[in-house]
Formats: sequence, C-alpha cells, structure tokens
Amino acid sequence: MRIARALTTVLLATAALSGTAGAAVADDPSPSPSDGASGPTEAGTGFRDATAIEQGQPATATASAGDYLYWVFPADAGHRATVKATVTLPESAARTGSSTWQLDVYDGLRRRQACMYGMQTRAAAKDAATVELSCTLRTVRSWAEPWDNDPLPGSYYVRLTVTELPEEDLGLPVRAEVRADVSDGSGSSAVGGSLAAPLVAGAKTADAAGEPKQAGVLGEPEDGWSSGWWSDRWIWTIAGGLLCALGAIAGYALTRGAGRPSGPPPTA
Repeated sequence: MRIARALTTVLLATAALSGTAGAAVADDPSPSPSDGASGPTEAGTGFRDATAIEQGQPATATASAGDYLYWVFPADAGHRATVKATVTLPESAARTGSSTWQLDVYDGLRRRQACMYGMQTRAAAKDAATVELSCTLRTVRSWAEPWDNDPLPGSYYVRLTVTELPEEDLGLPVRAEVRADVSDGSGSSAVGGSLAAPLVAGAKTADAAGEPKQAGVLGEPEDGWSSGWWSDRWIWTIAGGLLCALGAIAGYALTRGAGRPSGPPPTA
C-alpha cells in the first residue's frame, strides 16, 4: 500500500509539473504589439539600414514597385517566427499586367532561411487589389555546427520585393505591411550547447523616443537574450528519473519474498 501511495504521489507530481510547464509556455506567448502602438512607417533599402521592428509589431512602408524593402526583428532560442506581408497594389487601370512578389528571411549571418510552410512567393493578377505572403521559419536553435544552416539566436532580416513585373509598371506606388509573430517552440526542439553571442546587426538605430541605440544591439528583445540551457525537457527528465527509481523499488519489494523464516528449521 505504501508503494502504491508513493507511485500515485509521483504520478500526480509529474502531472502537476507538466501542467506547470504547459502553463509557462501558454503564459509566455510571443510579445504582442505594445498597447496598439503603431510601428515604423518606413523600410530600409538594404541589410545595413534595415528598419528594426519588435516581435508582433506591424510595420508599414510606402514604396515604388521594384524597390527592395528590408526590416529586421529579434528571435531567441526556442522561438519559431512567422513573417507575414501584405502588399497593396496600385489601381488595376494603372497596371499593364500581373506581378509576382517574394518574401525572404535571412539570419544574422545573412544566410537565407528556408520556410517550413507558407506562401513565400505569390503572383498577383492584373486586377488584384492586394497580395499576401507568409513564411514560417524553423525553430531557432541555441547552438549548431559551423557547417549547418540552422537558424540561430539573433537578428532576422525580412526582404520584400517584386520578382516579375512588366517594365511599364516599374515605379508605380505600392504600400507594404509586414509583421513578425514569434511563438515558443518548447523543449521538443531543444538541443545541447549554446551560442557564445547572438547574431545581431552592428548598425545604430533609433528607439521609440528617437534616441540612438548603441551599436551591436539592434533588435535585442526587451527581456534580453536567454542563456540557452533551459528547456522543459529538464522537467520530463527529472520526472522520468523519479518514476524509474520508484519502479525499481517496487519491483524489488515484490520479488524479494517474505525473507528468512523466523522459527527454527523443520527437523528431518
């Protein structure tokens, strides 16, 4: 009975731990736009002058068809980023044909990252009013081998441009809206090791108050970068170890028998 009570207690504790881990993930969602504050209203024209945006913050820009538009946002270990873009096209009467738009995401080393899913490239008909694109990246890892192309913590660049367009339509005004939402990939994507420093851009930018930020901290999360060692796998590892230990004790108690008889041995 004592063993049964102990096993029941451990099972309940394991369920509580897993529930706590799930609640922690649920209570720590992607940073949302700060109280409905509007985001940047312009975009950079290259990696060096990319406009910094926060996670979950919408950014808009007015440009000409054929321009390259760049934004940059932070993503930490365990995050899975989904970038969405909406392009508002000129009036159909002003266009001469269809167009094809593309959304690319690069990491801090300017390596183009593959999309797990989403419409990264999409064609817009001549009479289309808008075109929507999206790209969901792989979960950011805390460490990777030098020859791997895995996403690492740091800055992520978003590039939006048109890849196919009639020459007569070059220069027509367009409006772009971009948003980068980040979710927690949890311990299922955790790996050992950690990166010495996040891959962040080294350009100076201005914060919300207009003051320039220090070089090298472009797109840093508000709560800083994680240490890269913690994941909810630790909870399951500890709970599994406790269950194995109690299972061994219960097996020993069931197989050792009643022990040596207390009375004298029977006579022949």
